[in-house]
Amino acid sequence: MARKFLYLVAFFITLFVGARIALAFWPDAMTRMSFTPSAAFEPQPALQPSAYADPKMWFARPGQPGEALVKWLPDGFPTPADGKPVEAAVFFVHPTSYLKKTHWNAPPGDSDADRIGTIVVRGLGSVFGDAREVWAPRYRQATFGAFVSDAPEARQAHELAYRDVAEAFDAFIAAQPANRPIVLAGHSQGAFIIKRLMAEKIAGTPLAKRIAAAYVIGWVVDTARDLPGMGLPACERPDQAGCVISFLSFTDTADTAMMRDAYERFASNGASAAAPAYLCSNPLTGGIGGTAPASANTGGIVPDIKFETAKLTPGLVGASCAPDGSLRIGEGPDLGPFVLPGGNYHVYDYALYWTNLRRDFARRVAAWQASR
Repeated sequence: MARKFLYLVAFFITLFVGARIALAFWPDAMTRMSFTPSAAFEPQPALQPSAYADPKMWFARPGQPGEALVKWLPDGFPTPADGKPVEAAVFFVHPTSYLKKTHWNAPPGDSDADRIGTIVVRGLGSVFGDAREVWAPRYRQATFGAFVSDAPEARQAHELAYRDVAEAFDAFIAAQPANRPIVLAGHSQGAFIIKRLMAEKIAGTPLAKRIAAAYVIGWVVDTARDLPGMGLPACERPDQAGCVISFLSFTDTADTAMMRDAYERFASNGASAAAPAYLCSNPLTGGIGGTAPASANTGGIVPDIKFETAKLTPGLVGASCAPDGSLRIGEGPDLGPFVLPGGNYHVYDYALYWTNLRRDFARRVAAWQASR
């Protein structure tokens, strides 16, 4: 059984590397051809209002076995001295883990989506592992191809995914005491959804005052088009609460055109801007823009090939915000075949700054509590 598993891992690595080579030469055409579903969109009914009362609808939830995922720690991370939790509840939406062309949305119980989802909730959601509670829903996520396609089915797929997460968020909020601070977090598709969730369910409501921070990482936030609708400002200081953090990681020489094109494809109402102003939060300073050396990085994590274990690595990369709104990390460390073509470290946005983000979270919750 172990040998078969290793063969399977080797097969997928080979397939992935081959796809990377093709993407490097024909990025737009090859990506769309490789990942966009050819099947028709399958309309699906909304979930029942009580659907998220079922523990099986969550990767992680307090008091359930999945809680161990977000309590995971990398090798070399010291055990906290007092063991006291950060008194906040975190709603974490995982990135895309469904990569198939069979459907526009992940069918519930898809084994591959669940396996990859477990990996990313453990690696990314564990940044918030010190929280009193972390809730990470399963949802009928849009497939990867829905983010590289202009087809109307892509927007339908996004709508279905959003509806599920909105239901999960309502269940999460209903379970929280009225005086507990809330932290929103997501990556990639998860951040895309969090951005909309803030605009539709939080901005202009009493709930906005309870948000200690929103980590909208791995999807761009336009300071002119997005932030006003999200209802919270960007985090300008490391001790600021009630604000938004967002960045996307690239090497110094990377071309970020595909990132910008992806955002403009799904910009609110198709609006365009002659000069987009993407928020670049610096995870090493806790502010906006600027430059920080690798010595300020208290610990990124370098995972093994199966993403089961990881080694804490201080000084892994520095952080510098470029004029185009991207976060530049220098030449970039060797993290294996999952670094995307052209110096795009999207998969590792959280991993590169794992300890700094963990401390940033605790600091912003403390700032929120001090302001009450």
